[in-house]
Amino acid sequence: MERGSSESFTRMGTLGIEEECFVVDDRGRPTSGTDELVYEHEPPELLEGRLDHELFKCVIETQTPLIETPSEARESLYAVREALISHAKSHGYRIAAAGLHPLATWRELEHAEKPRYRSQLDRIQYPQHRNTTAGVHIHVGVDDADKAVWIANELRWYVPIVLALSANSPFWNGFDTGLESARGKIFEALPNTGMPTYFEDFAAFDRFERRMLETDSIEDRGELWYDVRPHTAHGTVELRAPDGQADPEVVLAFVEYTHALVESLAEAYEDGERGYGYNHRRELLDENKWRAIRHGHEASFITRDLERTVELGELVDRECSRLGIDGIKDVYERESGASRQRRLREESVEALCESVILRANDDR
Repeated sequence: MERGSSESFTRMGTLGIEEECFVVDDRGRPTSGTDELVYEHEPPELLEGRLDHELFKCVIETQTPLIETPSEARESLYAVREALISHAKSHGYRIAAAGLHPLATWRELEHAEKPRYRSQLDRIQYPQHRNTTAGVHIHVGVDDADKAVWIANELRWYVPIVLALSANSPFWNGFDTGLESARGKIFEALPNTGMPTYFEDFAAFDRFERRMLETDSIEDRGELWYDVRPHTAHGTVELRAPDGQADPEVVLAFVEYTHALVESLAEAYEDGERGYGYNHRRELLDENKWRAIRHGHEASFITRDLERTVELGELVDRECSRLGIDGIKDVYERESGASRQRRLREESVEALCESVILRANDDR
């Protein structure tokens, strides 16, 4: 039974970025291509061991190599995307990214044959059969296991901020859901998803992870699909909130913010601060997440002290000033992904499909 360990938490501030994307045809429609791209053809060297498929044969995942410092994130992300786009193109495919592909109809798409996914489909049934979601996962290295759990506890309040800024999935199964991030709600239908509860320390989280494995609640630790979690194999805190994004600069804004948050929270932990996480009921955090799902850039949230509400724009200004960053300000001030998709859908389905295509560096 594969387990993680407290000994994995050895390095502070490293980064890793995982992106789930859609394999599409020349018209931008989702198509089964992961068998060819993952199994039947050798991927570019950069993607060896860092390319996998997800539940559907139209969803592919990339992982960056270990990123030592934030300054290296841009080059690494662009290089991985370039390799994926080139690999797909050489076999007749294109790549798209959004929280949900606007034209994906789950009943018409093929599931992967991988035993892990076949087992999940059998165990979970309908919620997994329809799970055409795609997100961005950001790992930040933490050098102590108890510190990682404390940071994950605190990060829960920030999850809705990132989700609201990333909201990029208004369409699902052929219709407008009225949500800004339908992915956020659809994925929550699976077990062990959404906002995690508070854990007192690493020992408490380790007991939970072990109990879930020993009771056959999950088949491996990777099936703890919460919005934020200490990753007991990589020695990181993993934020799993953002919708997929076609624009790499939006992804990099979330990477910058997540890294700055984790570093700031690590300092607070080392200074002996009690934090807020112990007092954050999951139900109140779920309310903030719902506001992000429903309203996106127009959301307001219950504050960390639970005393009032605050608009997303005010939060973004405050966070950029506090942490010395600017990427999420740029994301907030631009048209949201959900709004852009709706606007382009009025123009044409073709324009909508093209809007979520990943572009090679020389095509931008």
